[in-house]
Amino acid sequence: MAITKTLSEAVPYNKDSKVQQWDLQMKYEEGADATYYTMEMRATIPATAPDGSVNFTPKPEDDWTLAQLTALCPISTWDATFDSMYASVITNPPNKPVPDPDYVIPS
Repeated sequence: MAITKTLSEAVPYNKDSKVQQWDLQMKYEEGADATYYTMEMRATIPATAPDGSVNFTPKPEDDWTLAQLTALCPISTWDATFDSMYASVITNPPNKPVPDPDYVIPS
């Protein structure tokens, strides 16, 4: 089954009627029934990063499209995180110890 990614939250931080920062959240889902797994990823994206690089040009919040908001998300990082978590929880879960109720204490 394919991974479903849905932008589930987008909170703009405005200054002078233009978005200066976005808080974005994306919901990842994969599988069904016993193999179903979901995870929420979150990122805060400022217009200008601390290193001075420009993430986006501030503009009014009504001018943003879903595609533009999605493009701001660190998808490759989130994909890798989700894949790793899905593998460890669903595909290759850790072997858990099994109790042996018939064990006899040595005398």
